[in-house]
Amino acid sequence: MWIYIIFLLVLFLGGLYLGERPFFQLRKLTPSIVLNVSLAVLILFTALMIAYVVGVFPQYVAAPVMAGLYITLAGFFAGYAYRLYRKKSEGGTILYQNRSFLVDHAPNLLSVALIIFGIYRTSLLTDLPITGIRFSSGMSLICFGILGWTIKAVPEFRSAGILFLDQFIPWKRVLSWRWHTDDVVLIEYVETEKQANDRIKQFVTSVPPDEKKEIELVLTSKMDEFAEERSEEIMGD
Repeated sequence: MWIYIIFLLVLFLGGLYLGERPFFQLRKLTPSIVLNVSLAVLILFTALMIAYVVGVFPQYVAAPVMAGLYITLAGFFAGYAYRLYRKKSEGGTILYQNRSFLVDHAPNLLSVALIIFGIYRTSLLTDLPITGIRFSSGMSLICFGILGWTIKAVPEFRSAGILFLDQFIPWKRVLSWRWHTDDVVLIEYVETEKQANDRIKQFVTSVPPDEKKEIELVLTSKMDEFAEERSEEIMGD
């Protein structure tokens, strides 16, 4: 039993380390990558199901394997959530964020529902016996709910930079901004310090009409505040 617990703990810590590392970023996901990964996962689970039916993959082997997968995902989600939390802390206070029920409160309610269901799934608060699969699957739901609470679908304009999904853009790397349409602002920034000429990126975000002056004030003041640092960072002047 202790060996099994240590095994799950090691997998959780491994997933935690992978989630905390910056190699995985949402902006790098493309439709082809998502489709290929989904297809690979579907093929894997289909093969495991067939192996279980024919007796090659018995229950006493399948249970630890599935529990290991669930607990590794739980660790990955927890590490990813911690990485986002650290970026938020380093980014300073929020100066502006487009807040509405659909982009702010609705995801939080869904995250709370996942966390509650995950707690129920672990069987910690019920009379059902606690098994590896129940506990690990519940933990994966809890950690995914925490991640959903942490990540935001709209940019956060903070005192030290812009947090967009899981990417933090310091103000000294923001090149320019302009109104793309009447209610959509376009931000241009340099992705990395090296090869800045061919690494200029941009993103757009919608702004309610009654908040246009607020976002304009934030962008104008921050562009002026970090003008000298931006010149040193990008132009080497």
